Amino acid sequence: MLGFFIGILYANIVSKDYITSMGIFNDFFLNEYAQTDIGMAEYAWYIIRIRMMPVILLFALGCTRFRKGIVVAFLLWTGFSCGMIMTSAIMKMGIKGIVLCLLAMTPQFAFYIAGYVVLLWYLFSYPESKWNLTKTVCFLLLIALGIVLECYVNPVLMKMFLKTL
Repeated sequence: MLGFFIGILYANIVSKDYITSMGIFNDFFLNEYAQTDIGMAEYAWYIIRIRMMPVILLFALGCTRFRKGIVVAFLLWTGFSCGMIMTSAIMKMGIKGIVLCLLAMTPQFAFYIAGYVVLLWYLFSYPESKWNLTKTVCFLLLIALGIVLECYVNPVLMKMFLKTL
């Protein structure tokens, strides 16, 4: 929550002019997205690469003695990013921006959160907690389900919403 609050403050105070000039939440960009056909194979590989980078980074940094600080930093950064994005969406689109942001995270985000909870809880509670096969299978299954949903369900939901704007 602290990261989220800092992201909101940063967006409103420091980068307000930059946010209002951004194009990601403008009508032209959203209309183009709604009309674009997505090549699912290329998109799936893109999503796998982009989603696995933080996982690999967390695993690697989790092997250091700074693992608890890494968990806290990751959570702060995630909150900060969410605060910035939500504030940007509200500044550019109003209440529709909140709906757009929430829809952009649906349905995959629930699986990503659950997967990251497994990993972050392990890293934060190590050495009391040990990594085992159950955690591995659960983590990989949750992340894989998130990726599949992000690739095949989310674009359909987003296009349906954007056509109503």
